Amino acid sequence: MDRQTQIEFLVDHYKRPRHKGTLEGADVTMPGGNPGCGDLVTMYVKVAPDSDRIEQVRFEGEGCTISQAAASILADRINKTKPTLDDVVDFPYEQMIDMLGREVVGFRERCATLALGTLKMAAKSIQTYRSLRAAGRTDEEIRQLQQALVNSGGRSGLVFGAGARAQQGLGGAES
Repeated sequence: MDRQTQIEFLVDHYKRPRHKGTLEGADVTMPGGNPGCGDLVTMYVKVAPDSDRIEQVRFEGEGCTISQAAASILADRINKTKPTLDDVVDFPYEQMIDMLGREVVGFRERCATLALGTLKMAAKSIQTYRSLRAAGRTDEEIRQLQQALVNSGGRSGLVFGAGARAQQGLGGAES
């Protein structure tokens, strides 16, 4: 894709986002934020029963064209390919930047990867829950361990869970 086509692709996803809105029955709701510029994305993830494949993803958010278009593009891709949780965790940030257009994204990598970082954290949260539940941990123990995972962060400069909600002025923790 040439630069102009990439820009048009991003603007189209920004103006007409795909898969935007809440998701009834989501296994996890994970907020993510980029405090440097105020971008916010909340990813809703539902995993297929008795599987580790993502069944559906939706998002909500506000922010710059790149962050919101990236969330739409990522949600569209995930809903079409139905990857496993491991596939999401292993999805390279560099590949996301390439999908959006490296020349167009420029130095705004955190904007371009906010949705992916948030989706990765959601996938890790589901994996953690399942592993701890299988190990016989209580809901309270699981909640504390998941919070520690979320607080450990991910991609440098981005915040997740309570940190992202605080950025939004909402407080609280992810589900």
